[in-house]
Amino acid sequence: MKVVVLTGPESSGKTFLAERLQRRFGGLVVGEYVRHFIDHEQRDTCLADIPVIARGQLEWEDSARARAPELLILDTHLLSNILWSQTLFGDCPDWLEAALLQRHYDLHLLLSPSGVEWEDDGQRCQPELADRLRFHQQCRDWLARHGQAWLEIGGDWHEREARLEEQVSRLLGSSSTLTVRPT
Repeated sequence: MKVVVLTGPESSGKTFLAERLQRRFGGLVVGEYVRHFIDHEQRDTCLADIPVIARGQLEWEDSARARAPELLILDTHLLSNILWSQTLFGDCPDWLEAALLQRHYDLHLLLSPSGVEWEDDGQRCQPELADRLRFHQQCRDWLARHGQAWLEIGGDWHEREARLEEQVSRLLGSSSTLTVRPT
């Protein structure tokens, strides 16, 4: 099983591109648990919600991993929970980073906020590009600091989709774990 994570700031195409990858390659997509949480609770989140959201995300991921698809596509993972908790509340439960680092991910595709418009969907809160760029940099810094396999993806929607398809095709064709750095 190869596990691909789409990560980055809001409105950079994670959900849209995860669905496109699934259409192209099959496999399973795991969505963002926090969206389910907010829809269910009908309120904004608070710091006390972060452990519940993180555990929900892990449960969804574990359930998909148990099905052992050839390709598992994660629309997000605990890195988003960590960074959003720090961004919104100035704090984050300590166990989240350790839980994230215990898991294996073959490739992180870091989506840039540049080149695509922000879209309000009722749950997003960073309409300013500068804020999304700061979040993007935090993702990049974390991936690099922890030696994760990652590749930055930018451009318009067509360019993003083409780059993602190329990278996932390469990953599925390889017999060993891919180590990728930004280009």
